[in-house]
Amino acid sequence: MGIADGKRLADYGLSSERLLLEGKGPGEFEQEVMALEKAVMATTLDKAITWAQTHSMWPDTFGLACCAIEMMAVTGPRYDLARFGMEAFRNSPRQADLMIVSGRVSHKMVPPLRQIYDQMLEPKWVIAMGACASSGGMFANYAVLQGVDRVVPVDIYVPGCPPRPEGLMEGIIRLHERVNAGVPPAYEMNEESR
Repeated sequence: MGIADGKRLADYGLSSERLLLEGKGPGEFEQEVMALEKAVMATTLDKAITWAQTHSMWPDTFGLACCAIEMMAVTGPRYDLARFGMEAFRNSPRQADLMIVSGRVSHKMVPPLRQIYDQMLEPKWVIAMGACASSGGMFANYAVLQGVDRVVPVDIYVPGCPPRPEGLMEGIIRLHERVNAGVPPAYEMNEESR
């Protein structure tokens, strides 16, 4: 391992501040410490919490139209949502922290949607699945809500009419990446922008 001029061991993740000689790498002890840190997977509490959150998100079932069939397909053996720890779709908002709104939302469904969202545990996330949930889709009329983000803050939009199960899986992976990167949920970001 070549060390550039002026580099310190701290630049390589080690706690020692001893400068390295030109052309020399870390000693045996430093190499063992680096290997131990990788083997033990030393981490911070925040990283451990976000890892646990991404591997234990429990979705709430809120299927309203044809997108709900694609959402159900994600739990099957072909797509296997269980590998993310999300196979248990909850029927109670008090046990869920991810709402997947799949399909068109009529104005009559707005109060139940908001009530379920308010009853969910914090931190909570929302995925708008499909063109209808994202923007009203082809239903530009008085009966259909023109985007679920008018009622609840949305973290991830999954495009398509209806989107394939792979699209929803991609949205879930992007949500996990956001959580691991420390991006706060959409409702927290909306409060900060006010």
